[in-house]
Amino acid sequence: MSESVKTISHKKKDSSVNTHKLMSKIAEDARQSSFSLSTANTRLKNDALLLISENLTKQKKYIQSENQIDVSNAREKGLADAMVDRLVLNEKRINSMVEGLREVTKLNDPVGEITKMWKRPNGLSVGQMRIPLGVISIIYESRPNVTVDAAGLCLKAGNSVILRGGSEAFNSNHALGSIISDALKEVGLPEKAVQIVPVTDRNAILDMLKLDELIDLVIPRGGEGLIRFVTENSRIPVLKHYKGVCHVYVDESADIRLATDIAVNSKTQRPGVCNALETLLVDKKIAKKYLPVLVKELNNLGVTIKSCKNTKKILPDTVLAKDNDFYEEYLDLILNIKIVDGISEAIEHIEKYGSMHTESIVTESYENSQYFIKRVNSSAVMVNASTRFNDGFELGLGAEIGISTSKLHAYGPMGLEELTSKKFIVYGDGQVKE
Repeated sequence: MSESVKTISHKKKDSSVNTHKLMSKIAEDARQSSFSLSTANTRLKNDALLLISENLTKQKKYIQSENQIDVSNAREKGLADAMVDRLVLNEKRINSMVEGLREVTKLNDPVGEITKMWKRPNGLSVGQMRIPLGVISIIYESRPNVTVDAAGLCLKAGNSVILRGGSEAFNSNHALGSIISDALKEVGLPEKAVQIVPVTDRNAILDMLKLDELIDLVIPRGGEGLIRFVTENSRIPVLKHYKGVCHVYVDESADIRLATDIAVNSKTQRPGVCNALETLLVDKKIAKKYLPVLVKELNNLGVTIKSCKNTKKILPDTVLAKDNDFYEEYLDLILNIKIVDGISEAIEHIEKYGSMHTESIVTESYENSQYFIKRVNSSAVMVNASTRFNDGFELGLGAEIGISTSKLHAYGPMGLEELTSKKFIVYGDGQVKE
């Protein structure tokens, strides 16, 4: 274990830490680091990302040993299996983090990009240039892979980042953080460009959320309670993602096998994540043929079905759903099923109960697919594909900082471009305003 991690562990146990002083220092260091990082060239940033990826591979055993402490603690505390799964850093997930960083190095650096130029009648040339946001704070729960994904994207986009993970992943996050900081220092970038909050005291979050002169954006990732807490207490702009109540609509023209595969994958491939399916909507014209086939597979995978009245007539052994169930983000092997009278009723249901995250239609009708895409207002709309593809890596962004379900200033998975702003640049040859 590195010396920095030893120091962090000591701070965690020190209940006398002045969180206001601590967070102010962290934010000041991040602000100073952001000035250097904003002008770092692409090669240097890519060198840092590649070195981080190499060291993650080299130190895999160390990462997993620290992660095992968190997983064991979570099981002792009785966390649900789906929540424990979000904590686990197995070889596949570590390799995915490594690959994500390498993919980010292949992406175009957005910093300094001129997005457009135009000429004014007085001869001025006016344009817009992409610039880093500055200092970003990310507050997240459970999944320690967020530490690496967030650090990689923020670094490539020229931003410093303050990472405050959940207490359940404390050891994992700080192991990853020490590897990242060491790599930054080695390549000559400011090691304080990525910082892990070294205490679990919730007052640290409250103090950080008041530092609007030092931090430019807060991104909370986690349950609805966390996001509302951050939004209600922050003086800093917040990019929100309240929850992922995702839907799949099985149209009357859908292929039964295709619809089954998509629904099963959307619900069960990883039920504890925000792009997992929570409610399946089925056209009444296909319900009797489709639902028994689907439920047989879901039962084999341990999924509990909550059904509307019409679904229960076809599947009498299922649990009758209450209206509030359709608002739920279960993050577990529980699925609502509702039979609807066509595509319009399906969209009305999504508008009422959805969270503007991810919706998918399974259909053989081009007309219905286009109607669904145009009418559904969520951050990602799929046709004949699993909801699990609303993910930065899967959509070619390299990785993501989170999925925004608010439209300002970004919507959907946040990749590199979404971590920048634009400034106006103006070229003249002596023009003065009359």
